[in-house]
Amino acid sequence: MAHGLASLVASGTKAWLDSVDPDLIRSAIADGATGATSNPVIISDLIKTGRFNDSLPSLIAAGKDDADIAWTLVDELVTHAQGAFLETWKKTGGNDGWVSFELDPLLEDPANGLSEDERVARYVELGTFWSAGQCNRMIKVPATPAGIRALEPLAAAGVPLNVTLIFTKPQYIRARDSVWKGAVKRASLDSFKSVYSVFVSRIDVYTEQHVPDLSPAAQGMLAIVNAKRVWATNHAFWKTHPTPLQQEIIFASTGVKQKGLDACTYVSALAGDGIQTNPPATTQAAAEPSRSFSRQVDTMPPAAVLAELDTKVDMQHLEEVLMREGVEKFVTPQKALLALIASHRAAITAKA
Repeated sequence: MAHGLASLVASGTKAWLDSVDPDLIRSAIADGATGATSNPVIISDLIKTGRFNDSLPSLIAAGKDDADIAWTLVDELVTHAQGAFLETWKKTGGNDGWVSFELDPLLEDPANGLSEDERVARYVELGTFWSAGQCNRMIKVPATPAGIRALEPLAAAGVPLNVTLIFTKPQYIRARDSVWKGAVKRASLDSFKSVYSVFVSRIDVYTEQHVPDLSPAAQGMLAIVNAKRVWATNHAFWKTHPTPLQQEIIFASTGVKQKGLDACTYVSALAGDGIQTNPPATTQAAAEPSRSFSRQVDTMPPAAVLAELDTKVDMQHLEEVLMREGVEKFVTPQKALLALIASHRAAITAKA
């Protein structure tokens, strides 16, 4: 294991790969990764490499439409990743070794005409379907109004959950409460597992754009403060509601977006507990032999910085803006994946 990543893991952080690329999984496990997650961008990138050139013609010949092909490929890649992390899942008794399977982002596309009730029903239907018969597959559901409502019946049905697109503490609490309401309906909590993905870097992009009058000491600090507050809230809740397995925070979107920031700014500040799904470039930076990480997740900046952030930042507006942008970024890659498959279909059909 590379020195920097070894110290990150030693600090108490779990490292999950933000990819289900079989080649990356092999190297990531060697570097200490203990889980993985998938999304449409990852699948599109793998199609572009030509990895599926042999299987796409047969899938098309079998009469599958573009969406069916997309989900067949996702299922295949996630299943392979599950196999790679299965031993970790077994050794930890189900606390680690998970691979996240993202439900259809197009459920949140305003153009589909679905009501919120219809979205909820589809999340429950799809989450139950894609988790059936799986041991270390976690179903990824966005913390949208429909997604949050779907969490209770999914948790009650025994579905392991990764709640994604979380930007604020109130949003996390709504999601967690929905999960917990479902979990307590189960006959046993022995296999109950949930994680909550709080997005990091986009928070600081928001303050640069919408709160430019923050002092130099406070500008660029909200992402870290917000993530730590969500982590602390999660930690406190489960301390008073103990479960056999850990219910954890994922620190997602940890790649820096501002010029001049060290590549591991967020990795370092959030080290010590929870899960990090760091993008490849950030993981590479964290692996450098000169890197060393220690527990920082429960260390806050000075009180004056916290007071300024609390006074000047409208967290409700932040949530509204970032959720609107987040849903768009959630939907657009899925449309791009389907368009990519359609272009391959056209090329294959033209050659036939």
